[in-house]
Amino acid sequence: MKLKENNKLVYDFVKEHEDENITAADIVAATGLTSRQVNGIITMSFQRHKEEIDGEKIEVPLMQRIPGEATTDEKGKAVIPKYIKLTDEGRNIEIEVAD
Repeated sequence: MKLKENNKLVYDFVKEHEDENITAADIVAATGLTSRQVNGIITMSFQRHKEEIDGEKIEVPLMQRIPGEATTDEKGKAVIPKYIKLTDEGRNIEIEVAD
């Protein structure tokens, strides 16, 4: 599968930290990409990934956001972290940077 360099950066980070509970904020901190870039890449390239199967484009998610345990912030507001995880399909793809 060919991806843009930033998409590969996000994918590689998630794959390297597959056994950890990482959030989009962790990916932002590690890659230097903006929050908007990271969330867009996760949503558009990996959660809504489409593959052509029997001539039809089918959505095949490669990553998913898993809700974590709710906590409260310093203002008493409920915060539910969303952990970024690879799906089975996401674990089994080979990524290369597009030209």
